[in-house]
Amino acid sequence: MKTRERILHTALQLFNQQGEPNVSTLEIANELEISPGNLYYHFHGKEPLVLELFERFQAEMAPLLDPPADAQLDVEDYWLFLHLIVERLAQYRFLFQDLSNLAGRLPKLARGIRHWLNALKRTLAALLARLMAEGQLVSDTRALGQLVEQITLTLLFSLDYQRILGSDGESRLVVYQVMMLVAPHLAAPSRFAAEQLAQRYLDA
Repeated sequence: MKTRERILHTALQLFNQQGEPNVSTLEIANELEISPGNLYYHFHGKEPLVLELFERFQAEMAPLLDPPADAQLDVEDYWLFLHLIVERLAQYRFLFQDLSNLAGRLPKLARGIRHWLNALKRTLAALLARLMAEGQLVSDTRALGQLVEQITLTLLFSLDYQRILGSDGESRLVVYQVMMLVAPHLAAPSRFAAEQLAQRYLDA
């Protein structure tokens, strides 16, 4: 692995474990057993490091936020999509541990986060609208908009909330929480299937 990749990999690990504000470039260099000058050659401070990690997060999320419009999705495909999103959020969880502070310090990151959030909400709305068109979801437009907001907030902050309560932050619990947000809006057969699947996530 090249030095630049090692720096990004180690920074991501340390940011996730300790929180980005608590990790200095010196600590990253020490962890890698390289000189601060060597790290500075690749990244002139923490801001470029954070921004590149965010760009990688966006790149990994992009295929999930742009599913083919004509794709034929089974009910379980929706929950797999959700699970994959939560996994990516967990992999880059430092971005959301103190999001308002991080975005306040890094305006370029704030713009990127807003753009990504809009893409996420558009995708969630499109998938819910598809469920509605298939007769699996029963909701009016206003309730659907609120549901998208509730799902987004749960995706962004549930892992951190779990850690505040003293647990490790489990992806499966986030998936369960989102499924149970959607379940009351589903038609009876789909609601039963979603609740059954959600329970399997919880019991896993």
